[in-house]
Amino acid sequence: MAQVNWQGVFPALLTPFTADDHIDYDMFDKNLQAQVDAGVNGIILGGSLGEASSLQNDEKYALVRHAVAFLAGKIPVIMNIAEQTTTAAVACAKAAEEAGAAGLMLLPPMRYKADDNETVAYFLAVANSTHLPIMIYNNPVDYKIMVTLDMFEQLAKAPNIQAVKESTRDTTNIIRMTNRFGDRFSILCGVDTLALECLVIGAHGWVAGLVDAFPRETVAIYRLAKAGRIAEALAIYRWFMPLLELDIDPKLVQYIKMAAAATGIGTTHVRAPRLLPQGAEKEYAEKVIATGLANRPVLPDYLKLPS
Repeated sequence: MAQVNWQGVFPALLTPFTADDHIDYDMFDKNLQAQVDAGVNGIILGGSLGEASSLQNDEKYALVRHAVAFLAGKIPVIMNIAEQTTTAAVACAKAAEEAGAAGLMLLPPMRYKADDNETVAYFLAVANSTHLPIMIYNNPVDYKIMVTLDMFEQLAKAPNIQAVKESTRDTTNIIRMTNRFGDRFSILCGVDTLALECLVIGAHGWVAGLVDAFPRETVAIYRLAKAGRIAEALAIYRWFMPLLELDIDPKLVQYIKMAAAATGIGTTHVRAPRLLPQGAEKEYAEKVIATGLANRPVLPDYLKLPS
């Protein structure tokens, strides 16, 4: 079985596009290098921020192959799977493995609201089809299916189901998972506006969104928190919060692309049906981003801290 150390900061990477709607690999490389330089621990491709629902499958696997070649083993490449059928999800898992992915992030079935037994069967079918380690994405707020502790009890039988992206918005769930399972599952916070709280109470990592625009600040918060330097982490987190709130808005893709463009490591191009914000929405995001840039904090030498 392939190995992934499910700890640290894992950016849910944007997919940059050119003005004529092709993947902008030059900008992708620029952002990816910024993530590596900032000290991230892995990357996730084809998630919501990566506009997965707008990508063709061949584009997803091409991105995986490109990232794997670019990184040359420095950090693992994780591919997201969000499919409507078990057959399609299994096919994606096999294709991701063939493309060189080191692991998978796996959502419950899309569109159909599967019950607990159906969801567990779906997850186990994918797990049994691949040697890749898997992180379950638990986000009942957006995807309407809660992966309960009893369901994780059944999922624990699959050795390659190793982690959870915790996006229930209930930080107590981290304590519940730890009390029930000890260190059986790594827990990664999946909500930017709860990240520091989650890290302080035991989360092993952070699947981050605004890291696409502010990689150094994101990794600094993580490493300072894990080093017990909470006051320093909190000072950065307070500055960051208005920007982090862009990640919990329905226009999160557009807003975070605007932020990445403002920091020079992205573009604002999105793929239809998404359109760039206009009017009050555009003004809101621009003000948040401009204020954040004007007050960007001086960071400590966080790269000397354990990752």
